[in-house]
Amino acid sequence: MTSPSAQISISAVHPALAEARSFLFVPGNRSERFEKAIRAGADAVILDLEDAVPVADKDSARAAIRSQWDALAALGLPLVVRINSEGSSAFEADVQAAAALPGLAGVMLPKAESAATLQRLHERLPDVALVPLIESAAGLDAVKAIAAAPGVLRLAVGHIDFMADLGFSCGEDESELLPLRFAVVLATRLARLAPAIDGVTVQTGDEERLRSDTLRARRLGYGGKLCIHPKQPAGVHTAFAPGEQEVAWARRVVQADAQSGGAAVQLDGRMVDAPVVLQARRTLTRADRS
Repeated sequence: MTSPSAQISISAVHPALAEARSFLFVPGNRSERFEKAIRAGADAVILDLEDAVPVADKDSARAAIRSQWDALAALGLPLVVRINSEGSSAFEADVQAAAALPGLAGVMLPKAESAATLQRLHERLPDVALVPLIESAAGLDAVKAIAAAPGVLRLAVGHIDFMADLGFSCGEDESELLPLRFAVVLATRLARLAPAIDGVTVQTGDEERLRSDTLRARRLGYGGKLCIHPKQPAGVHTAFAPGEQEVAWARRVVQADAQSGGAAVQLDGRMVDAPVVLQARRTLTRADRS
């Protein structure tokens, strides 16, 4: 287990990744899409070596990322590589490839199930932020230890694989996944990580579903969302941004708090105390970013 100060140092090294709202996947074997993905408006791009890449194309995908790396990194967006899971035949080659990418912001570890794996990754990639994907029963069972592992910046939810692992399906509102999403947020808070990242919306042409999914994530305390289509980041950003009424209320709360000298005060018939002020400040921070 690592100390909160160690986690804070990772956030300091990668502030843009710590604050990113949208993470857009692009297959590592589709090099013609790399620059398009970076220019799609996402806060971060994930060059994928795992599910999106057939086994036969793993080597060529690593080579494609390396050959374009300098040009992609020069565009200034935080870049993450999703490697293959520990125990897979591609894991070692993926880690070696990631270590050869100067300025790599993050490595996403799929099917994260052990803090020891994150520890070993951190030792080999000490300046790279780690983003474990919680997408199995074993991963959920170990989520607090995983969150506390050195080098971990944020946790991410992989609910599609999670459902496959447990053998269940979800209704329209995905209420069956609430325990998973809550556990990830709880582990995030206990380890003082940057806000967690929710899973993908697979309905790429359904803007209302994307908005509904993102608003649910926001209500639960998530600060980011995985995207699988270049059109999705804009909708994610809009849904994460507070509305005008929220911002106006937050400003009044902060002003009332300042005038009361930090004492609890009534505002529009509501009690305003420290937790309410904290939420108001978070709302204003989100508004500034938007």
